[in-house]
Amino acid sequence: MRRFASSLILLCALALGHGAEGRVFDTSAGKVDVNRVAGPFEHPWSVTFLNGPDGWAREMLVTERLGRLWLVRRDGAKAELSGAPSVLASGQGGLLDVVAARDFATSGIVFLSYSEPADGGARTAVARARLDRDAGALRDLQVIFRMSPVVNSKHHFGSRVVEAEDGSLFVTLGERGQRDQAQELSSHLGKVVRIMPDGSVPAGNPFIGQDNALPEIWSYGHRNPQGAAMGPDGTLWTVEHGARGGDEINHPEPGKNYGWPVISYGTHYTFLPIGEGTEKKGMEQPVHYWDPSIAPSGLTVYQGDLFPDWRGDLLVGALKFQLIARLDLEDGKVIGEERLFEGEFGRIRDVRSGPEGAIWFLTDEDEGALYRMAPAGR
Repeated sequence: MRRFASSLILLCALALGHGAEGRVFDTSAGKVDVNRVAGPFEHPWSVTFLNGPDGWAREMLVTERLGRLWLVRRDGAKAELSGAPSVLASGQGGLLDVVAARDFATSGIVFLSYSEPADGGARTAVARARLDRDAGALRDLQVIFRMSPVVNSKHHFGSRVVEAEDGSLFVTLGERGQRDQAQELSSHLGKVVRIMPDGSVPAGNPFIGQDNALPEIWSYGHRNPQGAAMGPDGTLWTVEHGARGGDEINHPEPGKNYGWPVISYGTHYTFLPIGEGTEKKGMEQPVHYWDPSIAPSGLTVYQGDLFPDWRGDLLVGALKFQLIARLDLEDGKVIGEERLFEGEFGRIRDVRSGPEGAIWFLTDEDEGALYRMAPAGR
């Protein structure tokens, strides 16, 4: 405990001395301040807020793709936690999403997704663990889901985790470069799956009892969904990478087919067409798509009070154009897009709505950082 506290004090001093002054930008919601809260992190991937019994989040967890997990205070102090799972940190793989359970204030439970090394390659896995602050460690780590099959590939792990109101978990899974597997119900590749916190299959999953179908599957025909969030009405939203064009926003519904690789609004990197075009009977259309691609990663549905005009809108991080895309959502349809901070901060990997109403984001760089956006003066 003494070593952990000393590390926090030292890192706090370093963080506060490393450019805490904010920058001001004009947006459709007026002037906003963007402040660097913590860093540097080496290719951070996800941030989650640790709400206390009073509902106020004084700490956060941040993952680095190379395998480190950090406890971060709101003043920028950070300390590495022990007990994170072993990962295959190669290509797009590593320690990826982290999500605090809804009952974290009493349970201390967090969920982590990551690329797990296995015979023949790697797979996306999800584990649960309990945060022991005093020891600066995760305890009782238990793997609750493993993707099948294992693939010898270093990309398209998907890997966002969302906890629903009923406690079930949605997990996004990329097709690992095995395109046709996204259409196969005997494979987890290219799917959104739904599991319980202990890894069991919840009642109501659409393929339970169907021959040659994995019961965890919720929806299929996805390429590489790297963003997912739950709306206030319980709607699940995802954002996924297309190939050359064709990045998509979807709200996956049970049993539905989202088309990859049969239909797409993009082309292969060779400029050759993908599949059969942009539409096919029995396959869903995206709510929104980008062409050219923005390389989306990280998604939140804004529900705070600091930006009332944006409430209910989608905020999407973009790696390629280094921006946050705000999608104006009305009756489930995107009616406009605002691009924030293009080229100002680097590759934006994750975007989250903070419990106090601010918008937080991570930059995926060698020396990435955690930033907070709020109305000017707030």
